[in-house]
Amino acid sequence: MLYVRLISTLLLAATCLPSGADASMEKAVTCDMDVVQRLSCENGVISVEAALYGRADRETCSEGRPQQQLTNTECSQQGTVDILRRRCDGKKVCELSVTDVQSPDPCVDTYKYLQTSYTCLPASHLVTCEHSFAHLHCDEGQTILVYGAHYGRHDQTTCSYRRPASQVQNVYCSSPTSKVAESCDGKNSCTIRASNSVFGDPCVGTYKYLEVAYVCQYLT
Repeated sequence: MLYVRLISTLLLAATCLPSGADASMEKAVTCDMDVVQRLSCENGVISVEAALYGRADRETCSEGRPQQQLTNTECSQQGTVDILRRRCDGKKVCELSVTDVQSPDPCVDTYKYLQTSYTCLPASHLVTCEHSFAHLHCDEGQTILVYGAHYGRHDQTTCSYRRPASQVQNVYCSSPTSKVAESCDGKNSCTIRASNSVFGDPCVGTYKYLEVAYVCQYLT
């Protein structure tokens, strides 16, 4: 599946970082009542390492909660890390609703939380509005390696200039695509159009954009 391919690319890129490159580990914890979890990288792009929805200890998100809601510390929703990776890998900023991982309830009557560990991998981050062209380029002697690419929309501000509100309201319309990697990996430079004709239309009526994270690696 596509997200397996993206995970493999991210892991390969992490092991091939240039000497001195810094990939910092971050952690985000969101209690059930907080609704939205936000991951972000000031430098580089997100690579999700682990994710838990449930409860693994009695301390996290325990304030004001009765003890009977904290005793089950072996509660984990299956597939949580896969959801986080599909939604967030290769992005600089990612917001995920906790409701996306809540069903089915892995442990009824236990107060749960979403905990995500992720790395910020050094990368070039490129955003291209729909109908425009994305230009990926490396210095002489280097080739492109795409970390991840998403086509759609996951916020109301990116590529929103002079667009009616109806075209930027759907922020749950961003899916990973392998087409950029298939077209650009191994090349010194590459141009690809951000359009429905290339990537399909994941949300009709929404003005979309292409988000790409890539590195330049030396030929060996």
